Amino acid sequence: MNEEYKRNIFYYKRYYLDFFESLEDEVKKKFNWTLKLIATIERVPSKFFKHIEGSTGLYEVRVELGGNIYRVFNFFDEGRLVILINGFQKKSQQTPKKEIEKAEKLKKEYFDEKESK
Repeated sequence: MNEEYKRNIFYYKRYYLDFFESLEDEVKKKFNWTLKLIATIERVPSKFFKHIEGSTGLYEVRVELGGNIYRVFNFFDEGRLVILINGFQKKSQQTPKKEIEKAEKLKKEYFDEKESK
């Protein structure tokens, strides 16, 4: 079963990995499944991958399990490269503004570092 990848996924520093390691095994499995979906299908349902309104090109990977909601911010680089950054457990209807601000800061940091190389 050789799947064709539509997108490549990259972890910026350890932000995503540190978040991932803090999760329970069942949530980790769901994140792995969702990331594989994002990497391999052309049109990812917004239930799993959605643009953040009012942001500078931020997206969120969305995972729900047992009434708990988890989000990981990300953005695109060079078209098909998905850069994963900070994650959090969502506890309210609104996405916390401080999490969006952190994601915007990390995105800027990523591109600033890339440009300086």
